[in-house]
Amino acid sequence: MATSVRAKPDGSQPPAAPPSSPRSRSHRSPSGGWRSTLYRWDLKAIPYVFIAPFFLTFAAFGLFPLIYTGWLSLNRVELGGDPTWKGLENYTDLATSEFFWNALFNTFTIGVIATVPQLLMALGLAHLLNYKLRGRGFFRVAILAPYATSIAAATLVFAQLFNTDYGMINGVLGWFGFDPVNWESSKWPAQIAISVIVTWRWTGYNALIYLAAMQAVPQDLYEAASLDGASRWRQFISVTIPSIKPTIFFTIIVSTIGATQLFGEPMLFGGSVGISGGSGNQFQTLSLLMYEKGWVTGALGQASAIAWVMLLLLLLIGGVQALVSRHNRKKLGG
Repeated sequence: MATSVRAKPDGSQPPAAPPSSPRSRSHRSPSGGWRSTLYRWDLKAIPYVFIAPFFLTFAAFGLFPLIYTGWLSLNRVELGGDPTWKGLENYTDLATSEFFWNALFNTFTIGVIATVPQLLMALGLAHLLNYKLRGRGFFRVAILAPYATSIAAATLVFAQLFNTDYGMINGVLGWFGFDPVNWESSKWPAQIAISVIVTWRWTGYNALIYLAAMQAVPQDLYEAASLDGASRWRQFISVTIPSIKPTIFFTIIVSTIGATQLFGEPMLFGGSVGISGGSGNQFQTLSLLMYEKGWVTGALGQASAIAWVMLLLLLLIGGVQALVSRHNRKKLGG
């Protein structure tokens, strides 16, 4: 039986139902059977398959060594011997070891001496490169060259420069009437020399990070400050520094973590006594002490305990960063 479509009182036809598009039909899940099962697997399981290689690699080369090192730190382990359970004795031995506290203090002092001048110079270089200078691209590449240089090459060159007998640094000091400085055997001169190597390698890297942050600062802020009569120095203090404050804090945290793990520069600078941090352990860091305990002395349990102490220090630094970042977000209303 045919059906008739009634017209509206005004004579117009009622709107027809919109046809279902192929696009909408294609997004419907298949109904029943193996196709429906494959569809559900495709939605739920495939994303985990894509990220599984990372987690498998992390578990094999990151998580397992971390857990195994923690287990070794609770045992007495000698090279070629069976582990013997000691509990927290390795940690209590570190708390009463003058070598551990000396290495911890050296790590802190070298970190401060290297990080503070490094970041200040990086900030100044980034501010200069932020202006429209001729050959800006060349200077940006040039300041990154020390970072691309290997640790071994840079340290060996600086070891010759700081040589007590024929080094250029003592030669320049002699022109001004100063006596030669024993850069390798004295505590503070040795730490200053190592800090110079670290500063030389990482200043350009941090400068480029600061430069990227400065170029993201809106130009309207500088124009408003210029209209108010602010000099370039005042713009740098009142506009640039507050705008890149999160980046500055990030570089401080990263540099502190790098200073905690300092290993290559002091070992190569000390030469034959580099592993022990000099003849009197005057520049031995935590990483050097861990290496000496593990592979020179053969006490892998104590070396593992030092590794976990370093991990706890890094976690503490990360916790401080998280607290400060949260405070800044609350302060900005974020």
